[in-house]
Amino acid sequence: MEHIRMPKVENVRLLDRLSSRKAALGTLYLTATHVIFVENGSEARKETWVLHSQISSIEKQATTATGCPLLIRCKNFQVIQLVIPQERDCHDVYISLIRLTRPVKYEELYCFSFNPKLDKEEREQGWKLVDLNEEYNRMGIPNNYWQISNVNRDYGVCDSYPTEVYVPKSATAHIIVGSSKFRSRRRFPALSYYCKDNNASICRSSQPLSGFSARCLEDEQMLQAIRKANPGSDFIYVVDTRPKLNAMANRAAGKGYENEDNYSNIKFQFIGIENIHVMRNSLQKMLEVCELKSPSMSDFLWGLENSGWLKHIKAIMDAGIFIAKAVAEEGVSVLVHCSDGWDRTAQVCSVASLLLDPYYRTMKGFMVLIEKDWVSFGHKFNHRYGNLDGDPKEISPVIDQFLECVWQLMEQFPCAFEFNERFLIHLQHHIYSCQFGNFLCNSQKERQELKVQERTYSLWAHLWKNRADYLNPLYRPDHSKTQGTLRPQMAPCNFLYKFWSGMYNRFEKGLHPRQSVTDYLMAVKEETQQLEEELEVLGERLANLQKSQLNGNKVKSKQQDQNKHLGLSTSSNSLANTPQEYSNDLKSFPSRSPSQGDEEDSALILTQDNLKSSDPDLSANSDQESGVEDLSCRSPSGGGCLPSEDSGKDSDEAVFLAV
Repeated sequence: MEHIRMPKVENVRLLDRLSSRKAALGTLYLTATHVIFVENGSEARKETWVLHSQISSIEKQATTATGCPLLIRCKNFQVIQLVIPQERDCHDVYISLIRLTRPVKYEELYCFSFNPKLDKEEREQGWKLVDLNEEYNRMGIPNNYWQISNVNRDYGVCDSYPTEVYVPKSATAHIIVGSSKFRSRRRFPALSYYCKDNNASICRSSQPLSGFSARCLEDEQMLQAIRKANPGSDFIYVVDTRPKLNAMANRAAGKGYENEDNYSNIKFQFIGIENIHVMRNSLQKMLEVCELKSPSMSDFLWGLENSGWLKHIKAIMDAGIFIAKAVAEEGVSVLVHCSDGWDRTAQVCSVASLLLDPYYRTMKGFMVLIEKDWVSFGHKFNHRYGNLDGDPKEISPVIDQFLECVWQLMEQFPCAFEFNERFLIHLQHHIYSCQFGNFLCNSQKERQELKVQERTYSLWAHLWKNRADYLNPLYRPDHSKTQGTLRPQMAPCNFLYKFWSGMYNRFEKGLHPRQSVTDYLMAVKEETQQLEEELEVLGERLANLQKSQLNGNKVKSKQQDQNKHLGLSTSSNSLANTPQEYSNDLKSFPSRSPSQGDEEDSALILTQDNLKSSDPDLSANSDQESGVEDLSCRSPSGGGCLPSEDSGKDSDEAVFLAV
């Protein structure tokens, strides 16, 4: 709070970049964790909340006759334009935000003050939701070929690796330590994924310190041990994810890549994924295209192509597909590395695992995949996503690219993933939000020293608790394509120019419909389920009524009491004789409120709140969370119509769908 010069500014205008409507007038608040804009209004006061950790840049623009503009760009691709009446107030807000958005120590981050009101036991259970030992056991290891090694106990060999790593059984501690000394950052080859069907594996490491001629006997033995752990193949692939020119340049600095003459039974493969600096510049160019106010089609497509963003996404996908084919079709093990083995290596290994294993395409499995290939193996979350004030050249959208690869796969295989697009978007949001402790620091060692699990909460528990919001209504776990290895089509006509507007333009109200197809399908699925439950209840009642009629000669007073209890309105005291008569009687069947009885006895009510996000930071100013209110479309049951903006009714009005 000591960094806030101006905690409150009135008569601030919030501009809508794409809309010509009048700017919203309200009050701007600065708190220790959020920037809050509250619109003036007699009825509903709309609020826009932005976490300080989500802000990537703040630009104070030239003063105009209407005030001093302040442009705020966020890491979740939200752009906020404020106009503050007084230049001095604008300057104070600007200086305050510069400091608030650049914390210098971890304790300043939101996760250390965030309190979801869970007790200690609930917090601990949240961190136990993902267990990597269980995951390796699921893959079938330890076994005759692989074992867990404690060589890195107390992080004595590699401080960016986890304490427990899986290595070939024939790899002794002497071989592992020798190999680590020959690898950049001492990141020796370790297991990432194991295919128990054919014993093929995916291992990961950093580049060797080979220079132009150096070699290491222990490192050569380590790769030989990986080959021997797969009896069905007489060689392994070594995949260098860098462009060959980059790898050769590193050779001049004493690093480089494996020499096939020194390593027996390896096949070397360059992939050609660019470095973090190229990716950062590419994203910036792509976002500039997104911020064009009214681009022509040619301008947009030219700008998107010029950014190279989709070309980079395709390169990552191509690498994952190559590895997945090697494991699934050839039965060959693969060793993957880039320079230091924590950026491109994480991308490629996780994409390949996603293609190979249906478990990672479930919600729980995807959490495990992120924890295994990104968190435990030392991806530099702090440096890549700017959690603390540091070198801006270290920032790069590495995990954003992986999430887009997943989305591209979901577009090609809509029935193969248990989770929906919203799950990926919320995950991206919280990677930057620092609201939870999962993505702090650069390694497991740093997180243990900071006591993250004792002092913060787990994002996985939060997402799992609200998993109903993230289910894909098209998911078919028993489908052949869902169960097997995914084989995406990577021809340009199938891949290129699939722009992820749901991620990069999700805050722009004028660029895409407020209602997504997935949201509508979720509403239809829920609606259908409720109708089926109600139909089943009514069917049981009808059967009981017909049974009563066959028994005949019941006491007339009991029949009248039963009619009153069921709410039947007939022209006589006799029961309905046919289903058609009973259906006609339903027209006068009174609906009961939920407080009067079971929910299944009441008429179906579907409102905007059915699909609201469980995350206030995401839903505060995001129309992607708007439920079904904007679709003017008949429901599959034919019994009702979802409301539209043209209906003239309030968007929150409930819709009653008759059976």
